[in-house]
Amino acid sequence: MKKVPALVTVLLGGLLVLTPVQAAGGGGSFLPPGAIDLPAVLPPPPAAGSVAALGDLETVRQVQAARTPADVAWAKLIEKDQVFNHASVLGSWFTRENLPVTAEFLRRVTEDMFAAGKGAKGIFPRPRPPRADPAVQPCVELSDSGSYPSGHAMQAHVWAAVLGDIFPDRQAALRARAQQAAWGRVVGGVHYPSDLVGGRLLAEAIVAALRKSPAYRAGLEKCRAEAAPFLLQRAA
Repeated sequence: MKKVPALVTVLLGGLLVLTPVQAAGGGGSFLPPGAIDLPAVLPPPPAAGSVAALGDLETVRQVQAARTPADVAWAKLIEKDQVFNHASVLGSWFTRENLPVTAEFLRRVTEDMFAAGKGAKGIFPRPRPPRADPAVQPCVELSDSGSYPSGHAMQAHVWAAVLGDIFPDRQAALRARAQQAAWGRVVGGVHYPSDLVGGRLLAEAIVAALRKSPAYRAGLEKCRAEAAPFLLQRAA
C-alpha cells in the first residue's frame, strides 16, 4: 500500500471523514463563513410519531431484513468514503498521485463543505433509527450525533457535483454513485431516507454557492488541465 499524507479528522456531527491534508484548516477557500443559511435550506424532518416518520422507520427495518453481505460491505466502504474512491466511476487513473492539483482542490472544497454544514444537525435534533427502535441493528458505527441531515449524503452529493464540474461527461454516473453512497447509510441502519433528502438539499445549497466563487471556477480549470492528458490516453 502506498503511503498517503498525514490524516486529519474532519467532523460534522457524527460523520468522520479522514482527509489527507497539508495542514488542518477550517474552510474559507471558496465560501465565506455563514455562506449557507441552514434554517432556510433545511426543511424539518418528519415529526416524531407522524405517518411519514413511521414510514421512514419501516423502510429502515425492511432494508435491514433484506441486507446482504454485499450490502454490508458497501455500507462499510461508504462509512469511511474517500473522494478518490470515485476512480470506480472515472477510471483507475483517478488517483491522488496522478492528480496532486486536483487532490488539493478537492481537499479545500471538502473543508469548505464541512464548515458550511457545521451546526446543521443541531437545528432539528432527531434520534437515529436504532435509538427509536432497538430492533434496528446497524452494521456500521452508531454515532451519538443527530440523524438529520445525513452528513454522508451531503458529502456524496457535493463530491459528485464538483467532480461533475471537472468531468462533465461523467455527471450522470457520478450522480448515480452519490445516490448509492447516500443509500448506504440507510443500509447501514444509521439513517432514515428523509435524512438523505436533507443531506442532498444541503449539498445543493453548498454547490450553488461554490459555483458563484471565482476562485472555485479558477480551480476547476486547473483540475481540467491536469486531467486532460489522462483523458486523452483513455480516449486513445
